[in-house]
Order: sequence, then structure tokens, then C-alpha cells
Amino acid sequence: MFFIEILLSFLAIVVPVLISVAYLTLAERKVMGSMQQRFGPNNVGFFGLLQPLADGLKLLLKEAVIPTNSNTFSFIFAPILTFFISLVNWAIIPFSSFCFFADVNLSLLFIFAVSGLAVYGVILSG
Repeated sequence: MFFIEILLSFLAIVVPVLISVAYLTLAERKVMGSMQQRFGPNNVGFFGLLQPLADGLKLLLKEAVIPTNSNTFSFIFAPILTFFISLVNWAIIPFSSFCFFADVNLSLLFIFAVSGLAVYGVILSG
């Protein structure tokens, strides 16, 4: 039962962050499209509001091409490690008095330490 509470509190933080990043990316693409005098992403849904979902679905359904001369483990594990480390930083940020994943006393030091670990994903990828 405790595991379910931890999972739900983690999802309560991570899902809104990922959705907001997807729609901020959509807004950025629309602004860049207007600056370049083109339409921008407006193919899926009303005013392109479903474009982040279509982009995510396309990303999940793409065929994985693994180079033959690379280490398969590091090729697959490096983006997973980088993504996980970036999500760990969001876990200690208190969004309200009851909505936080971890209560760390030295949270700024923790953010700096975890951000320093993000280099290992880039090093592992080659």
C-alpha cells in the first residue's frame, strides 16, 4: 500500500510537468513558425492542440535502429539515465504544502548534485 502512495505522489508531480513541457514546446514551435511566416504545427486537432500527443505517439512507434558497432546497453541506457536524472530534480520541489515527493533539508545542494550527475548520461552515450 505504501508503494502505491509513493507511485501516485510521483505521478502527481511528473505527469503535469511532462504535459506542460509538451505544450510549451508546441507554443515555441508556433512562435517560431509565425516568426518565419509559416503556419507552424496545426495539422492535428483544433489549432494543433493535439500535436504534442501525435509527436509523442510517433516517437514511441518509431523503429529503434541500434548501430552494429556500438555497445547496445549504453546506447539504450544513456537516454533513460538522462531522463531519470532530470525527473529526480522535480521530485524535491514543493509545489504546495502537501504536494511534494521528497522533503530534503538541503534541497538546493541536492539539485546541484543531481544536475552534476546528468553529465554521465552524455558521457555514456559517447
